[in-house]
Amino acid sequence: MHPEQNPPDKKSENPNDQIISYYTLRILIGATGVLLPLLVFFGKYISQGSGVLEFSISDYYDNGTAGDVLVGVLFVLGFFLLSYKGPEPIDNRAADVGCVAALGVALFPTTYCPSCWVHYLHFVFALLLFSVFIFFSMYLFRKTNPAKAMTPQKRDRNKVYLICGIIMIVCIAAIAFSLLVLEPSVSSKYKLVFWFESLALVSFGISWITKSESFYLKDKE
Repeated sequence: MHPEQNPPDKKSENPNDQIISYYTLRILIGATGVLLPLLVFFGKYISQGSGVLEFSISDYYDNGTAGDVLVGVLFVLGFFLLSYKGPEPIDNRAADVGCVAALGVALFPTTYCPSCWVHYLHFVFALLLFSVFIFFSMYLFRKTNPAKAMTPQKRDRNKVYLICGIIMIVCIAAIAFSLLVLEPSVSSKYKLVFWFESLALVSFGISWITKSESFYLKDKE
């Protein structure tokens, strides 16, 4: 038989056999969270020569290069989430919701516009996005196959996921407190929203990078 006529190989049963493995996607998704605060900061510094922090990460939308970086990273994050195929269908559905939320945050800016609903939609999509991140960290990532004994590394990873999820919840609550309770001058002076958003994003990123099992807490063969 001619080589081109050979029957295709049997489909691999390994769920990680994709063009981009879900281990790699976990690293890429996590990296976007860890790097986003730094990228928008340096984007503003490069385009405007200013190192002054904005009130929030979303406020970099109107800062030239930083705004392009913000929207670009959110679209990349949305693409990664859309491409993510986890071990179970619920992982895929949650990632798809995260994709919609990431695109919504990018397309509906928080900066001033004549239509107030655009401003409100930004917060709805942002809250939805972090809710998806928390759901992954505190539930999906911590699930364990009942047919297998939990390894010490898995126990340690579960602790990391739980801590990251708690940090994200605390940060969201702190953002709400700083916006609704504190004097605006206090939040603005200390850039509280920016720092809490950054901490929440870094926690989300660490959770996903930990899930990749590529750098630390990897199960022994």
